[in-house]
Amino acid sequence: MAKCDEGYRCDVCGGDVTKITQSDLYLRYVIGQVDPETLHTAAERHIRCNPALAQFIVDDDFEPVEVTGPFDKRGLDLQYVAQQEEFVTRGWKRLHAVIESGDPIIEYPLPEVQDKLRSRYS
Repeated sequence: MAKCDEGYRCDVCGGDVTKITQSDLYLRYVIGQVDPETLHTAAERHIRCNPALAQFIVDDDFEPVEVTGPFDKRGLDLQYVAQQEEFVTRGWKRLHAVIESGDPIIEYPLPEVQDKLRSRYS
């Protein structure tokens, strides 16, 4: 977590987001939805408190999230859903891997996201 790894309150449920592996903010950063320049100012929430994104994590170690309504992946294009499941799941796995890696925060994003960031900032 930014702010000296002390964690933040979830802006949805109000509970503490105590681990980076629970962090929707850091997952979105890893997959390129949060710019590194705004990471320290963006709102935090638990991954599960953002079901529209969490539903795309498909892994035996992640309890599935179901969404009802217009953002339910079951009502979306199958190719889009497959792409999102692959991408978001890779991001979720990367989020778990950075705990052990010791990588600097700028290297947390997936390789293709890092490439886009490099080209934007160079």
